[in-house]
Amino acid sequence: MLNILRKNAQSVVVQAIVVIIAVVFIFWGVGGNMKDNPNALAVVNGKEIPYRDFQQQYERMVEAYKQQFGGQLPQGLLQGMELKEQVLDQLVQEELLRQGAEKAGIMVSKEAIQRKIQEMAVFNVNGRFDLANYQAVLERNRLSPSSFEAGIRNDLLMNRVLGSLGAFTVVPAQEVQNWIEYIGQEVKLAYGAVRSDDYIAQVQVTDDALAAWYETAKQRYMTAPQCKLLYLAFPFDDDLGQVAVNDEAIRTYYQEHAENYNVPEKRRVRHILFRMTDEDSPETRNAKKAEAEKILARIKAGEDFAKLAGQFSEDGSKAKGGDLGFFARGQMVPSFEDSAFALSRGEVSGVVESPFGFHILKLEEIVPAKTHTLKEATPSIRKALEQQGVKAITFKRASAAYEAVIRAGSMANYSGTQGAHPVRRTDFFTRDTPPKEGMAADPAFVQTAFGLRKGELSSLVETADGYAILFVDDARESAVPGLDTVRDRAVAEYRKEKSVELARGTAEELLQKAREQKSWPGALPRQESDYLQRSGPAGAVPEELRRDAFLQAGRDIFPEKVLAVGSVFYLYQILDARQGKGEMDAAKRRLLEQQLQEAGKNVLMADWLGQLRKEAYIWTNARMLQ
Repeated sequence: MLNILRKNAQSVVVQAIVVIIAVVFIFWGVGGNMKDNPNALAVVNGKEIPYRDFQQQYERMVEAYKQQFGGQLPQGLLQGMELKEQVLDQLVQEELLRQGAEKAGIMVSKEAIQRKIQEMAVFNVNGRFDLANYQAVLERNRLSPSSFEAGIRNDLLMNRVLGSLGAFTVVPAQEVQNWIEYIGQEVKLAYGAVRSDDYIAQVQVTDDALAAWYETAKQRYMTAPQCKLLYLAFPFDDDLGQVAVNDEAIRTYYQEHAENYNVPEKRRVRHILFRMTDEDSPETRNAKKAEAEKILARIKAGEDFAKLAGQFSEDGSKAKGGDLGFFARGQMVPSFEDSAFALSRGEVSGVVESPFGFHILKLEEIVPAKTHTLKEATPSIRKALEQQGVKAITFKRASAAYEAVIRAGSMANYSGTQGAHPVRRTDFFTRDTPPKEGMAADPAFVQTAFGLRKGELSSLVETADGYAILFVDDARESAVPGLDTVRDRAVAEYRKEKSVELARGTAEELLQKAREQKSWPGALPRQESDYLQRSGPAGAVPEELRRDAFLQAGRDIFPEKVLAVGSVFYLYQILDARQGKGEMDAAKRRLLEQQLQEAGKNVLMADWLGQLRKEAYIWTNARMLQ
């Protein structure tokens, strides 16, 4: 919540940003019909889908996957997912939705898009839509106005089509009752575990068996590439004494950056969130608000706020008793912020609505606003000015050394010249285990080292601490080591793998006997569970076992296969299956009915789009996907 764009980087905020860019169209008329675009990737009933729209959507999805994988995509991932085909299919479906809605008389006006934008507090400043904020988001995310206009229009169309389909969605009372009975089923189990760790000591290791196994597993022992360097290091700290920073420069910096030294008031707040989305029905919203009111009443009656937050809040702060930490104005959505800054210390708010749902707030602490004086700011300003000034000095010194290395013909020859900068050496290291000393551990240093071949000299490399010049003295490629080199590790992993096979075999034999004799095998210790429901507490019973037991209920008292959970193999026996004695309360029943209604709408939507696709003329330029 403290960083709205980051926290909502999934579908909701992506759609929100889509909305943002649509404003550019509404206020300036930038958008336009793309039907005359010669670079069409596809045609749907005569309407062209420009390649540009495809490229922008594809790049956004690639970037999203990169973030999921820490910035680097596994080789072949996108091709294996057929991501390009997925993006094209999505664009075709969006166009079919637009055309189908238009034929049904369902339209979205520019005014409706504009209203949608203005309702989204995340893009407001001080409670009002701010155009500069829009432009900043557009620039920051490198987003195409045309694709975002289409995105928000499709979102609104989808909601309106779903609303229209709701008139045709009927959930019979018997279907609701069937689901209630399904949810209310309970099972009681006997279960036992065969653990692979108990069989490690039984694994016999012979040279022949280990060698044969190593042939099948040796790729996992592949060594990482290694390199060995000679390098010159030029730390910024060595030149700081040459940087003169006088009082006048500090005073000027302070005046030019005065806003940086004004610290606004900050408040530490706990909250309990009852989450909602734009797609929730009025009934769901009312039920959520009623639930919030009940919890608020318990707080006013004296119950501990943090404990209730840990039980009921529907966001990540629940693990910390709803604690959101300190924040200043401008970091929260307006309705939440206005409430937080209106509270006194220790006071609890009423139920507050925001785009995220309904909140109950409690103000824990206030840090008053203050302005750091010039005297207080001087140490940090001096350090900043020194860092600015030292770069040029260090760069000049490193450049002179680089030219001297080139003139000498090699790093080794340079080391013997008069006045040479000290040449440092590393032992062999991998990308994941760089030297720990100084700037050699810097990511930029390591990345440069493994971008060079044996005998190559780098250019100047800037790191966080200074500049460096690298020479690859030696390099080792990835290789599979001989078994003798990794024997201890191989033996341990061989034992572990074979113990899993022994445990699985034992569990399968026990299960076969149990199924034949229709009774629990005496050789396996058993435990009994309480009656378990499909969700909720399961005690010591693994979730995988509970799920499998409900799938098995009604077929036989023993499963057909052993259930593997990691390296542990479970057998279970269904001792009893019954209908739960508790009744579903009215609120949960209404929620179930709403969920079934929404599911019915989605089925109708899928069928409708499927029919539109069958009746449509769709042409795609497959060559443009290559």
